[in-house]
Amino acid sequence: MRKMLNRRRTWLLLILVWAAGCAASKESTFVDPNMDFGAIQIVAVMPFTNLARDPVVPERVRDVFINKLLATGAIYVLPPGEVARGVSRGEIATPTTPSPEEVVKLGGIIKAQAVFTGVVREYGEVRSGTTTASIISVSLQMIETQTGKVVWTASSTKGGITLWDRLFGGGGKAMNAVTEEAVDDLLKQLFR
Repeated sequence: MRKMLNRRRTWLLLILVWAAGCAASKESTFVDPNMDFGAIQIVAVMPFTNLARDPVVPERVRDVFINKLLATGAIYVLPPGEVARGVSRGEIATPTTPSPEEVVKLGGIIKAQAVFTGVVREYGEVRSGTTTASIISVSLQMIETQTGKVVWTASSTKGGITLWDRLFGGGGKAMNAVTEEAVDDLLKQLFR
């Protein structure tokens, strides 16, 4: 009888861990149904807005995004220096949140069909009791440079303290691994 109860507890625990993992991987995406994404060959990635505590976080996440986007081979990503020169020539006051008119102007200067902007909402370590884990939350949007219109948005949150960590301890994944998971998730949403 005791052995049967232990099996049931084990199965219940496994089901709870699985359910917690499924619940943590929600995604939200907007795709403009009228946009021809096949026409986009060159993109620019603007500096990301930082809502996290560490001031270098947006550049870290932007670099990971640029490298992984280039690695897909689907589109050409302008180097950050070229984007910075375009921002300077276009006299864009806030490159993290350009207006539609500024996006159109920038597109003409740097010859890109789309611009990505992003927000790093959370980045770092979270604690619950004695357990700590890395967490990241990022939102991105793609803006067409011909019209200045947002044609795609997505967000991803990865990492955090899982039920497994709470029950058995553990430190979770490294920050770099969690960042790459979030960017991979965003790219999966982009290339559906």
